[in-house]
Amino acid sequence: MNDVSTTQETGPETVSNGIVSASAIPADELARLTDDIVSALKTVYDPEIPADIYELGLVYKIDIEDDRSVKIDMTLTAPGCPVAGEMPGWVENAVGAVEGVSGVEVSMVFDPPWTPDRMSEEAQVAVGWY
Repeated sequence: MNDVSTTQETGPETVSNGIVSASAIPADELARLTDDIVSALKTVYDPEIPADIYELGLVYKIDIEDDRSVKIDMTLTAPGCPVAGEMPGWVENAVGAVEGVSGVEVSMVFDPPWTPDRMSEEAQVAVGWY
């Protein structure tokens, strides 16, 4: 559902179950960072939907750089969402509080557009669609 990757000078590496084949960050620390970042994202809720932004599928990409800065591409359920101006700050604050993260950059993207099929089963249950 959501891609978590680390970006290195040679390009991105995809994390599968928290394990990366090559990174300047030790594998155990990278796994912890990944888990903690996802947990932090799960504390941020769309105020109009009773599910967190991660389970809603609003987080398109998480890059953990070798310097432990984090770049996040995310979207909104609709481009005119009333919290469009506030949501990136909420995400930056949540992920920035993760131990070991040196900085956070959140980019709002609208391509591809969000659709409900990006939601996890957990989110579908929360909104009564499953």
